[in-house]
Amino acid sequence: MLVARLHGPADLRIETAPQPAAPAAGQALLRVRAVGICGSDLHTYRHARIGDTRLAGPLVPGHEFSGTVEAVGDEARDGLGQPLRPGRLVAVDPAQPCGGCELCRAGNPNFCENLRFRGLWPDAGALAQWMVVPAETCFPVPPEIDAIQAALLEPLGVAIHAVDLGKLRVARSVAILGAGPIGLCLLQVAKASGASPILVAEPLAWRREAARKLGATLALDPGKEDVVEAVRRATGGRGVDVAFEAAWCGETVQQAAEMLVAGGRLILVGIADDDRLALKHSTARRKGLSILLARRMKHAYPRAIRLVQAGQVDLAPLVSHRFPLARAGEAFALNAAYGDGVIKVVIELA
Repeated sequence: MLVARLHGPADLRIETAPQPAAPAAGQALLRVRAVGICGSDLHTYRHARIGDTRLAGPLVPGHEFSGTVEAVGDEARDGLGQPLRPGRLVAVDPAQPCGGCELCRAGNPNFCENLRFRGLWPDAGALAQWMVVPAETCFPVPPEIDAIQAALLEPLGVAIHAVDLGKLRVARSVAILGAGPIGLCLLQVAKASGASPILVAEPLAWRREAARKLGATLALDPGKEDVVEAVRRATGGRGVDVAFEAAWCGETVQQAAEMLVAGGRLILVGIADDDRLALKHSTARRKGLSILLARRMKHAYPRAIRLVQAGQVDLAPLVSHRFPLARAGEAFALNAAYGDGVIKVVIELA
């Protein structure tokens, strides 16, 4: 079968690999259908690391994915505890928590002490024609959700978890810094929660336009205006209740803190290139901010499916480019350059 392997910074190669063996008990063999390129994938693509996790050898990337179940092992049950059947299109949770450590047992599998994560060294990801996964990571989707939408349930799940951390309520004001795929998912989930106004800051014009179409009250250009002052004006000088940083954790962290009302909540979703977090202490201290860093997601797939099924979240506008597996290198290069109106790049395998 064909796979895409990352050998070093910007060195993604199409190679051949043996097809997986038949699934064992509790496993499923998938024919991979679609894989989204995530900002975290781009960290690894550009630098051969993300945070303090470095490549120690070639890696198959890809953690936003869907597939068709081709075969299952004995006692294969899906993420809802139901028997998993061949032929079903499934969204797949890339996280594989152990289920037995203290944090898993406390209901926080995203903090699992023994977590394995598809597409993060050393665990191979989804840019392969076939793969075997634990059946319990598979979530069957209804017929109205296609393979690409099913793959994008992963970033939607991240957004749902971040909004949970933000404790949004009806008419709570929100700022979102960064209108990439996660930011646009945050926007829609915040809107579904009843938040208002929802103010978005994004330097790329086409992403600002996408934010407007998806319901942003105001889409601000940080290259042309002081977004902190613009948010204050839009809220009558008060500031917002919740700010989501969904960019690259640079100066946007401080901007988000400055936009917040005293006692507000700052939710950090972005990942810094240099693995550093910079925030002026007095800003956070004098406002008494609650600062939370979003760690992936937990228990979000069923809600993500319902939001899309109900039409409360539209994932289709996020997809700006589609590539076949054979052009995965081109797809990553385009996404890393942030050109040609890119929002979300999806690699289609079947």
